[in-house]
Amino acid sequence: FDCLPPYAGWLASNERINYGHFAAALRMGYVPLNPNTLNDDAIIKWAYNVALTRFKEVWQPTRQKLIAPMADMLNHSAEPNCEIDFDYEGNCNVQTLYDIQPGTPLTISLGDPTNPTPIFAQYGFLPNDCATIFCKAMHLDPVIKHLGIDFKDLLIQTQSGEIAPKVWDVFLYEILQNNDQQAADEFYVACKTNDENAKQGYHDQYFQYTLDALKQHVYKIMADVENLTMKAQSYDLQTHPRVPVIVAHNTLVRDTFTMTAALLEQMG
Repeated sequence: FDCLPPYAGWLASNERINYGHFAAALRMGYVPLNPNTLNDDAIIKWAYNVALTRFKEVWQPTRQKLIAPMADMLNHSAEPNCEIDFDYEGNCNVQTLYDIQPGTPLTISLGDPTNPTPIFAQYGFLPNDCATIFCKAMHLDPVIKHLGIDFKDLLIQTQSGEIAPKVWDVFLYEILQNNDQQAADEFYVACKTNDENAKQGYHDQYFQYTLDALKQHVYKIMADVENLTMKAQSYDLQTHPRVPVIVAHNTLVRDTFTMTAALLEQMG
């Protein structure tokens, strides 16, 4: 976890916590297993990875997590051509979403296509077809929650470095909260009521301050991921086999934020 930016590290640490709950539940006897199996950490980790990365959750007729060995071989895509469903008898059905040409790989979605980091944390690979990543502003999480904005709206384009409008909103709101509470309250109302004219007035008035805050954030993330990548590359691949995918994740963040920094510098 100490080789990942805060957002990715937080997601990955949650997976470790979930694994701890999984192992504890097994060892408390909720599932009848041989003691030799329960004491084998390698088997328990394998079971967790299988169960938590390959199940399909259904809600009817009762809530269950089901696995179909053939269907779970379908790979992820940000633009899937299939979806998996189960009927009431537990039979798995794979249905195409549109006509597919012969020889085309069958794909499903394993998560939000706008952000590869949660998929990276849960499934252990980095999607190469995601057009956006989260802006990594975990230090503004209280502001994000107060404004009621989802992480999926706080994105940066991986091909251009362009910043989503709500990222600008979050950084400006934090500046206003620290300097002018009345203006912060008015900007909050504008955000909640989708008053774009009022919002734009504040963005125009405080543009330079918001720009400077974004620059500071972007350059900090770039420096952090560079140091984290160097640390990851110092580890032995035999004992840390996920180093390559960690480096690939950090490289994606660095390259995206490098483009963002160039765009911000052009603005002033």
